[in-house]
Amino acid sequence: MPEIKEIFIKMDRCVGCHSCEIACAVEHSKSKNLFAAISEAPIPRKRLYVETAQRFNVPVLCRHCDDAPCAKVCPTGATFCDEKRGVVLQDPKKCIGCQLCVQACPFGMMGIRAESRITVKCDRCPDRVRPACVDACPTKALHYLQTDRYSKARRGAVVDSLISAYLPKEK
Repeated sequence: MPEIKEIFIKMDRCVGCHSCEIACAVEHSKSKNLFAAISEAPIPRKRLYVETAQRFNVPVLCRHCDDAPCAKVCPTGATFCDEKRGVVLQDPKKCIGCQLCVQACPFGMMGIRAESRITVKCDRCPDRVRPACVDACPTKALHYLQTDRYSKARRGAVVDSLISAYLPKEK
């Protein structure tokens, strides 16, 4: 079984352009086209949020928890864990709009369709090689990698930084 990929965030690269949010909403629209999606009903919903705190813009995404609180509290099984893909999914046909998942999510990542009270959440764009938010980010603040590859790249950046402190300064 291949290792599951995660979406990692490099906060220092996010400029708060919200391209990821737009791409997410368009990907989850009927038309998958920005101009057509604007007039769709129901209005396409984004499944991630760019929040601003102090001097950082932070894309906040569903972490697809192993022991997902949102799935645990769902009385109908509408929110459930897909073990094969390593994601927490949501079946809108089973959702009764009780919003227990909204209350249980520690990251505030369950959204609600205002017109129906049905919840929506990140599904990591199953029809794509990489999630739409990752592909849309112009500054490459979002990365879709296996955890060990991301960690190795981070360690490499730390090593480069440490070594550069010991190299003689060029004049």
